[in-house]
Amino acid sequence: MTGRTAAGRRVLVLRCPDWLATNGPHGASMPGDSAAGDSAAARAFEPVVAIVENFCPQVEVLRPGVCAIAARGPARYFGSEAELARKLTEAVGRSGFTCQAGVADGLFAAALAARTGPTGLLVPPGETPEFLAGFPVGVLDMPELCELLPRLGIETLGQLAVLPAAEAASRFGPPGKLASRLARGLDPRPLIPRPPAADLSVQLEFDPPAEQSEPAIFAAKALADQMHDRLAAAGFACVRIQVQVRCADGQELSRLWRHDGLLSALAVAERVRWQLDGWRGTAGITLLRLVPDQLVRATGRQLALWGDSAPSDRVARAAIRVQAMLGHDRVTRPVLAGGRRPAEQVLLVPFGDAGEPQRPADRPWPDQIPAPAPATVFGMPLAASVTDDSGRDVTVSGRAQLSASPAWLAAAGGPVRAVTAWAGPWPVTERWWDPRYVRRQARFQLVTEDGAAWLAAVQEGRWLLEARYD
Repeated sequence: MTGRTAAGRRVLVLRCPDWLATNGPHGASMPGDSAAGDSAAARAFEPVVAIVENFCPQVEVLRPGVCAIAARGPARYFGSEAELARKLTEAVGRSGFTCQAGVADGLFAAALAARTGPTGLLVPPGETPEFLAGFPVGVLDMPELCELLPRLGIETLGQLAVLPAAEAASRFGPPGKLASRLARGLDPRPLIPRPPAADLSVQLEFDPPAEQSEPAIFAAKALADQMHDRLAAAGFACVRIQVQVRCADGQELSRLWRHDGLLSALAVAERVRWQLDGWRGTAGITLLRLVPDQLVRATGRQLALWGDSAPSDRVARAAIRVQAMLGHDRVTRPVLAGGRRPAEQVLLVPFGDAGEPQRPADRPWPDQIPAPAPATVFGMPLAASVTDDSGRDVTVSGRAQLSASPAWLAAAGGPVRAVTAWAGPWPVTERWWDPRYVRRQARFQLVTEDGAAWLAAVQEGRWLLEARYD
């Protein structure tokens, strides 16, 4: 595909900035933009996708809020790419959302063009490398590479494009090869210009019809594993998936989902869940079919320096199977969140969900416990007793004054330990504006004679142990 000209891969990306501002970004789907959304986001974006389907039936949902179509055919029908973009933005605008339309050679450049200016940008055929040249390397959304390149003097895509592709691949590995292609206006990888073989699709019939999406979601996880086994046997990998559903009333629905990286079985199951939630309200499901719509040659997997990175995928498959037996919410994974206390900084979300925390971890959190984080955080703080050398309880005044130095610690009926070192108090008042959730604490760090370190707090005159440093 490296020899193809721009005219063969003209792509139009439609982006709804108002929709994204309302619903927020959820995850990552491609370099240069944020990523895939959750169920509610997919459901809210479905009417916009339906409008775009009136112009081109083959719509690729990059993530809720952003979709793409091949521009060449529709542009011929409507007269030009500019006319196609105008009609699309007007049609979506009548639904209540403003939108931006970008047209360029390839998906990556078109996504950036859609974000350029208030209405987007049309990049003329053949001028995509010049359009990309001024963008900083940060738009590649490859954190490690984007941090390294500026230190080597490569700050823009234009400077990266000058670097020979072979040297970029040799110096930076597969991420460097991908980044080099994107910087030169090429597609992320060569695509196979033929439809997939029929026997690579998988399907499951429901009798009686599935009235809720959960049975179909569990089935999709097993179907995704089956489909990937067939792809692996044929030497292919999938970058675009078509979800097809037949309803009890005879209605047939389908949607294309694209992922800029190879779609894992877990990623396929997630997209099925998003789409079924987007079609909520339809009659019971009688058939679910997954079709690998766009394939690339499977070139193998680079092993990590200290071992194979494949076990993470095996862990994901095992978690999915356990979810199918116990329920979607019974298998969770930790997601870093924001907060002042260690218990607030980890959010448990169902495995496979986007899990965007309401309190982002990258925001400033005054009075947050400094690093290093404790190894064990108690779900419920443990009641404790802290006394001085004479055996009297250590108290903290409203002005954060200690009655005496901590000398002994006893936790939850455990043995009494001598305190060998301590730090504090650090007073904090949280949510003072809301009488339901207001909390005043004085925090301490205590080290006991057995070498253990504790995060403790005095609240309402009582000592509590919130966490332990191992």
